[in-house]
Amino acid sequence: MPQLLRQTSSMSTHPDVSPSSPPTHAPAAPLTSIGLLKIDHVGMAVADLDEAIEFYGRVFGMACVHIEENTEQGVREAMLSVGPTPTGGCVQLLAPLSPTSTIAKFLDRNGPGIQQVAYTVASIEDTCAALRDRGVRLLYDHPRRGTAGSRINFVHPKDAGGVLVELVEPAP
Repeated sequence: MPQLLRQTSSMSTHPDVSPSSPPTHAPAAPLTSIGLLKIDHVGMAVADLDEAIEFYGRVFGMACVHIEENTEQGVREAMLSVGPTPTGGCVQLLAPLSPTSTIAKFLDRNGPGIQQVAYTVASIEDTCAALRDRGVRLLYDHPRRGTAGSRINFVHPKDAGGVLVELVEPAP
């Protein structure tokens, strides 16, 4: 993709190439869907959940729509609605339950901030199988319990450009 970006950039600034000139690369084959439906949420690592909920509400007008403790993931978490309802997407705030949790280690290494981006999927099993078929590593062999009874898995950041990608199949 960087090559395409350079070509696009040079096409728009090069005096001999008009923006309507055909690209000089072969078109990519269409990809089959892996079942992504929408962006579900963006996960933010925070040190103090209550303080972060207050901040996002006061500054951005976000409403907290769900709070829970997920001992399996080692977090106390909150989902904040972006817009009037959660269907517009959410910000997930994640605070560590212990100094040895994954989120605590993230905070020690990076400080507070974006920890992951999550996509809603139609079927966690089908999406995971499609990604494995494409050579993508997942963090878990089998889906685990996520927020509000959802089923989740994660794409290894080294296979996703350094981004931790969460796959979320909502609870029925």
